Amino acid sequence: MDEELDPDDENVNSVLAQESSELLRILTSQPLTVIMQLCQMMPGDARWHVDSVATSTSSAAVTEHVKAVLEYFRATNATDCRTFLQSICMLCENIPMHLESRLMSVAGYEHTDAIQSAAKEPVSLRITDGSDHSSASATDENLPSPPSEQQHVKRPRIDHWQQYTVAVTCLQQKRWERLSEHLVSEVHLENVWISLRMSNRSRDRPDQTPGFADRGSRTPEPDGDFGSLESRVTLETFLQGCTGKVTVVAGQAGSGKTLLMSRLGQQWARGLGPIPSSYLFIVLEFRQLNLLSRPLSLSELLFRHYLPPKGGDDEKRAIMDYLLSNPEQSCWVLDGYDEFLNKLTKQDMKHMLDPESPLPVAEIISGLLHRQLLPGCTVLVTCRLRDIMDLEDISDKVGQLLAWGCHEVKEYVDNFFRVKANRALGVQATHLLLSNRHLLVMSSLPALCYICCICLKHLLLETKEDGTRVQSGDREEERGNLSRKKAKGNEPKVEQTAGGTNGRAQHPPTVAQIPLTLTQVYITVLGAFLSPDCERNEATDKTKTTRLPERLDFLTQYRSELCELAELAWRGLEESKILFMKEDISQDVLELSVKTGLFSQVELTREDGLVTAYCFIHLTIHEFLAALRIMTSTDVSDTELKKRFSLKTRWTTKSDQKTVFTDSLHLYLCGLASTHCTQALVHLARASCGTGAQSWVQKRQAFVLKLLKKKCNSNILTGPKILELCHCVQESQDNQLAKEVAGVRPTLELRNIPLSPSDIDALAFVVNSVGDNGIGLDFGACSMELECLDVLSKCRHIHYLSFRSRKYGDKLAEKLSLILPKFTTLRKLEFCGTSLTATGAASLASALQTCPNITEINLSDNNLKDEGIRYIADIFAKLPRLTSVVLGRNNSSLQAVDYLVGKISSGLNIQHFHADGMKEVKVTLYQSLDMNSHKTKSEPTISLLNQKWSTPEMQQLANSLACCPALSVLDLSGGQWDVEVLKTLTQFLPKFNICKKIILNGSCSSVKGLVVLTALLSNCPAVVELHIRLLSSKAPNQVSIVFSGAREKPAVKVSKILCLSCCGLVPADLDRVWKSLGTSCDLTVLDLSQNCLGNKGLKKLVGVLPRLYNIQEIDASNNGISMEGVFTLAEALCSHNNLTQIHIRDGGKEQVILKFCSDISSDKQLLKVFRLNSSSLMPSDIDLLCLRLAQCHPSLELDLSHSSLKDQTIKCLLKVLPKMRSLQKLNVSHSITSTMEALTLLTCFTVNQRVTSVKLSPQSESFIYFDSVKAEQASCRLTHFHLNSDNLERLLEILQPGPTISYLDLSSNQLEDKEVERLVDSLTSLKITSCLNLSNNSLTQQGLLAVAGTVSTYDNVSAVEVSSLGAEKRCLIFLREYEGCEKTLSVRESSLNREHLVRLAEIVSNCSRPTKLLLKDNSLQPGWIEDFVKLLNSGQRGCSVSIEEGWIRAEEAVRLVRCCLKLNNNIQTIRVHHTTLHLSLLKSTEMTSVSPVDQLAPMISTIQMHPLLTELDFSNSLGKEGAEFLCSLLPSLPNLTSLSIGSKETCTDALEKLAEVLLQSTTVQNLTLSGHVIGDRAAEMMTRMFPRLRSLNLSHCECSATGRLQLVQALGQCVSLEHLCLDLDEDSTVCLARALRNNSSIRSLKLNKIRTAMGTSEVNDVLDLLAAMEGLTQMEEIELDGWRMPVTGVEQLTRLLPVWKELRKISLSKNLIVDQSGDKLLEALISCCHLEELHLSRNQLGDLTAARMACVLPSLAHLAVLDISENRIGCEGSVSLSKAVMCLRYLTKINLTSVGTSELCAVAASLTNCPLIQDVSFGWNNCGDEVALELAKVLPLCQKLTRIDLESNSVSVVGAEALVKALQSCPALQLIRLWRNKISTFEAQRLTDMDRRLNFSST
Repeated sequence: MDEELDPDDENVNSVLAQESSELLRILTSQPLTVIMQLCQMMPGDARWHVDSVATSTSSAAVTEHVKAVLEYFRATNATDCRTFLQSICMLCENIPMHLESRLMSVAGYEHTDAIQSAAKEPVSLRITDGSDHSSASATDENLPSPPSEQQHVKRPRIDHWQQYTVAVTCLQQKRWERLSEHLVSEVHLENVWISLRMSNRSRDRPDQTPGFADRGSRTPEPDGDFGSLESRVTLETFLQGCTGKVTVVAGQAGSGKTLLMSRLGQQWARGLGPIPSSYLFIVLEFRQLNLLSRPLSLSELLFRHYLPPKGGDDEKRAIMDYLLSNPEQSCWVLDGYDEFLNKLTKQDMKHMLDPESPLPVAEIISGLLHRQLLPGCTVLVTCRLRDIMDLEDISDKVGQLLAWGCHEVKEYVDNFFRVKANRALGVQATHLLLSNRHLLVMSSLPALCYICCICLKHLLLETKEDGTRVQSGDREEERGNLSRKKAKGNEPKVEQTAGGTNGRAQHPPTVAQIPLTLTQVYITVLGAFLSPDCERNEATDKTKTTRLPERLDFLTQYRSELCELAELAWRGLEESKILFMKEDISQDVLELSVKTGLFSQVELTREDGLVTAYCFIHLTIHEFLAALRIMTSTDVSDTELKKRFSLKTRWTTKSDQKTVFTDSLHLYLCGLASTHCTQALVHLARASCGTGAQSWVQKRQAFVLKLLKKKCNSNILTGPKILELCHCVQESQDNQLAKEVAGVRPTLELRNIPLSPSDIDALAFVVNSVGDNGIGLDFGACSMELECLDVLSKCRHIHYLSFRSRKYGDKLAEKLSLILPKFTTLRKLEFCGTSLTATGAASLASALQTCPNITEINLSDNNLKDEGIRYIADIFAKLPRLTSVVLGRNNSSLQAVDYLVGKISSGLNIQHFHADGMKEVKVTLYQSLDMNSHKTKSEPTISLLNQKWSTPEMQQLANSLACCPALSVLDLSGGQWDVEVLKTLTQFLPKFNICKKIILNGSCSSVKGLVVLTALLSNCPAVVELHIRLLSSKAPNQVSIVFSGAREKPAVKVSKILCLSCCGLVPADLDRVWKSLGTSCDLTVLDLSQNCLGNKGLKKLVGVLPRLYNIQEIDASNNGISMEGVFTLAEALCSHNNLTQIHIRDGGKEQVILKFCSDISSDKQLLKVFRLNSSSLMPSDIDLLCLRLAQCHPSLELDLSHSSLKDQTIKCLLKVLPKMRSLQKLNVSHSITSTMEALTLLTCFTVNQRVTSVKLSPQSESFIYFDSVKAEQASCRLTHFHLNSDNLERLLEILQPGPTISYLDLSSNQLEDKEVERLVDSLTSLKITSCLNLSNNSLTQQGLLAVAGTVSTYDNVSAVEVSSLGAEKRCLIFLREYEGCEKTLSVRESSLNREHLVRLAEIVSNCSRPTKLLLKDNSLQPGWIEDFVKLLNSGQRGCSVSIEEGWIRAEEAVRLVRCCLKLNNNIQTIRVHHTTLHLSLLKSTEMTSVSPVDQLAPMISTIQMHPLLTELDFSNSLGKEGAEFLCSLLPSLPNLTSLSIGSKETCTDALEKLAEVLLQSTTVQNLTLSGHVIGDRAAEMMTRMFPRLRSLNLSHCECSATGRLQLVQALGQCVSLEHLCLDLDEDSTVCLARALRNNSSIRSLKLNKIRTAMGTSEVNDVLDLLAAMEGLTQMEEIELDGWRMPVTGVEQLTRLLPVWKELRKISLSKNLIVDQSGDKLLEALISCCHLEELHLSRNQLGDLTAARMACVLPSLAHLAVLDISENRIGCEGSVSLSKAVMCLRYLTKINLTSVGTSELCAVAASLTNCPLIQDVSFGWNNCGDEVALELAKVLPLCQKLTRIDLESNSVSVVGAEALVKALQSCPALQLIRLWRNKISTFEAQRLTDMDRRLNFSST
């Protein structure tokens, strides 16, 4: 980027003298081999240092030798000195960039031909001793050395060697003559520039943004930065010193590598150049080596395939002997590694290869490179850039051929047209080429420059005939900028042409454009090559041409030839083949291609001699023709195209697939997909597509664009591929694709990529497509020339622009400042980590003033210094939208900080100023638009960190800060000030206008300073908080001063906080602190933690408590307090009324916190808490502590959790507990660890009659609760201990004489069968009134049966639940204080056998009251069940049995039912539902009810055996076949009164048959026919039996209008009907009203879902139907769900309710009843005093109805079920509802699902007044943890609760954990639903593991 430095500006010797000291340090740190090479550059007479350096071992000796070398070259001539400096730059490592830049600037441009080191001089052929012979390269020092120098070589052998060398000399001269025959300009190695590249290192992909180093350091440069002026040398200089090494010259295809190697050989032949003429110069081309398929020896490779000697075998042997003896005398040029078909493999370096043994060619090449063949020889390899990865680990030097600049291109074009045409035409060609981006990029490579010249010649000659002139498609304004390059010197003036235009030809008025895209250029190139052979049209076209030449005659004339060439190119691409034989091409096409220059001829050496091969003139021509083949031939499928369509990356790895091509195919495909190329493609496609060419080409173009669009939408592309994508989109000329590229990537990030103007041009095409949305460009360590910025100015919509690299400096900034005004949408500019100084900052500041939309500027990590920062600060006010400026790490001083602070005091709109030393400087500003708005603006903040202020400097700063407007926060941390500086600050502090706080971390380090700051609480009214922390090891000293933020208000007393934590305070310091605080102290919080106060300081603190009258909390933790201090605090708790809580940990050594209550009114009972946790307590400690706490008169809570309570300590505690009459709660959680300790503490039941509850567990919380008077009942939970027989006896001794136990929980105590049996035998003496929990113990089935036996043994046992194999091993005994209740025995998942069932039968048979037995999933077998049923003896009391097993279904169920009926005559009812068998037994009764399974036929004979049967239930769908069997069965059942028949059949025949039979069964009075399709005939027959029916259920039946009308009309004849359930439609409503008027006996009426619409007539029908119910005075149950009842209907209903005195249930769900109607309805329900169920869900009820419930529901004393879900109850309604629920003593179920409010805490709390509650639903209300916590409090009081629904709420883990804890006291609760709450899957699983009753699933 920077211009070249003229070497004449500085004397090279003086530069060496100036930098000698630095060079001495660098050179002495280099390897010894490097120093030896530098010493060898001295003349022979002065080269004594070489031997002495080689034998020296001390560093001092080496230093002296280096000094001598530097002294020599300091005094030598300028040429030698320049060569010496160049060698230093090439050989030495770790040279600083600035030094290397200076050395190369004075040494990089003088070129010598004869300066060679001793290692490069020709070695004499005479016999010499080892002292004169150069050693091998430094890289070979670990390899086997060549044969001994003392081995004599015979003279004839030397003669053969010299003769062969002469022959090779002739060969190289002839080769150069052949290659240079058609050159238009000479080739000089000193004019070819090459960039150095590091070698012998492992390369990572350079795709990382250069990150900032540690604070204050400079940003490091990435590896692999090459191509800049500082690192480039000439090829001749680069090859200096290459002898004996492996050197790699890399370049792009067409960069002239082969030509340069031939020129090198020609120079060698003439005795010139870097290769000594005595060396044997061997050139091997990889394209030739590819033909060698068989193994061959080194001599065969040399003599057969390079140059055979004239003599025979003796001469060959002599040459090889000399070569093997003197390998360093040979130079091997391996040209074109990119064309090698194989990759080099890593060789085993430990052994040498035998040169005489036949080896594959790849191994020979690898042997030369790895020094396994001819160690010490010179190897020179040429390759492409991507092939360096294969060679860099074995190469000593790597260089890259640099592309031509504008100077070289102009020179070549001038020479070309001087030779091929005329100078005037060359002037026009140069002008066009430099003004066209694509031609200029192509011309940077010599081969493509030649092609461009041919193209321009064609265009200029063609347009000359037409009378037009050619003009570039690029904008005119870019021409001057694009022509500037970094070439040295002024451009030569063009001589005046014959036209007399002063160097510029006269242009005719008509203009023809050069194509804009690279693809279109190549189409033009094809025309140029074929034009010499085209027949020109006679007429000429004078009009302006389009983007493609209008004359596409060559495409038509040479269609077949071009198609064949395209097919050949495609085949070569498929086979990775670039050379073609004569037989591969037809003769006509071959002659045409050679004649026009499209083909180049290549001579190949094969086994049968020389042959001629052909290749395209350049690989890009080859690939372009292959692309034409793809786009014009139907032979190439879409799949093959897709396979070839991939983006090229500029990063290469060793795993990349090797290819000889340039990977440009995708670019040409994208270009050919443009509509501008359609015409050309159609011309060619007619050869294969015929007349359909147009549509086929367009289809293929669309497919390519589709592939490209997919790439555009990918968000995983790396920087190089994004850049390549931009090139593709530019080639396609598709603006929509460009928009998609920018849409996926708001910012295009490019990292460590060499960028050319053409790359920026491609980016510009994408950027300009986004419109006003804008896009960002981020250049990180990308090499770019200044010309790139000229192209960057074309980008019109950049909103973010970033440059990060040390290679960017003032020159780039100055150039950038010229184009910044063009970026009108720019909002953010970053110029970070560069070499920017104040000069560049001034340029940027000037330019940024013209960017009104700029919001962010980042110039950090540069070298702006104070001056540069001032430049930037001065533009703050000129940029109205500026919000952020970053200026850190710019080598600035405190003057810059002061300048920026002055900007704040001057009223500038700065929001925040942050400066951390000089490393981080950031200014945040308000936008001017925000300043003018009505929004409240926050005060600015200032952070001046790590600044070393002296007292005068602090005074200056304080004066400046006092002038600032109101500040929010002032941070002056990191100052490390002395007390005087601190005093200075505190003196000025009252003058500061601070709203929030001042931070002084690290600025106060002593108690003296602490006392100075403490005085602020009394001296400065605005200071309300002071936090000081001095001695922290984890963080620096922390000091913060907090202000009230209300200085302008009148002075009022406010609460203040003082924190002096970790300050090393001793008791004496407290006096100084109290004195500093003054007499009037308003402290509310005092933190003295982590000091050295001890017990003495604690007493001083307690003594000062009366002065702290507003204190709320004191923290004295970690002050070395012992138990003496604990006793002091216990006394203070009793003596100070406002002291309410004391928290102590580890006996006072750790936590000591005192909490106070300001409200201590006498009428308010305070609870005082003394917590002594995690302490080791001795009996004496407990005795003294409790005796002092016994003096506490208010209620007291004593917390001894996580402490060590041994047995003696517990006994002492038990003795003193009766004296603590104010004690309400004792917390010993995690303090009782053994069973004996727990039993000892449990004796509190006997020593203290105030105990109400004891909960002891070693794994969870443990509490003892006390009442103020003697407790009537108590609960005891002793869990997770080990209760053996002895322990159990001890427990019984404690509990038996104790109080009445409501709940005894002995779960999880490892109880076995023996202990449980002993416990069961003691039930009577234990006085348990509610429940005994024995779950999760070690019980077998025998123990479970012992528990089950309590059902029959004890009259007060009401239920038993046992389960031994489930997730929860439940074992519960429920007891009641009164007798007469039904008993329940539930046995689940217990794997019972026959004997167990026999025992259960005995238990049930011996029960004195009705018993219900539930057996579920016990792995029972059919035979066992039969034996069980046979043994059942229910007696007169009766019993019911339910047996659920998975196999009870179908045939097994039928067989089981039949067997049961045969085995037990006491069965009254039997039913099978799903997989459950239900039996009810009553002694000496006939079976009255049967509900058979689906298969009725096997049951007929059994049923017929019970003629007294009164009830049959076929509600599980009978089916047609079952109906036929039923018809035959009914006549045999003369006593049948109830019949239920379900159906899913659509046929009416079955029901007709049943109706006929039912007419004969006159005893049937209760009929249920649900789900049937009733035909008209069946309806008519059914109406005949209606008069005798007492119950009729026709729900979900279908029938015709006629049939329904018949049925409804017949209801009028049912004078005895008591229960009616049916679904009606609109047509039958009137008839039903008439029928109801004729019936007054109905007690239950269910008329659901009769309305879908409600018009005027429908409303009248409803009113009429309701009016007909007025006579139904015996109504007990009514359901009118889904009526969509109008307001008038509700009013009509309210008039009926007072008539229904016996009403038990009313359901009005889904009626859309509004709030006002609900209010009236509730008021009418007052008269229904027997109401038990109220269902009002899915209406529109609100707070008004809820308020009415609070008034009405208390009068409904028998209400058990309340359902008001899916209504609109609000917060107020929830409170009203809670008042109602509070009075419902018999409530068992409440459903508040989705009631419209989450405030259900009050309702949950009211459930404590509902002792019978069983089911609570609060789902879908968005309830939070507060509801869950309230329910957790309620659960222990609702012992009958079985289910809670909280699904779809906002309960978190906190609420769920509270429920889990509460479940421990609720053994009857079976399920809590928590699906869809704020609980993660992981937490849900954890909670489920804690208690399986929590359900997080949706079912």
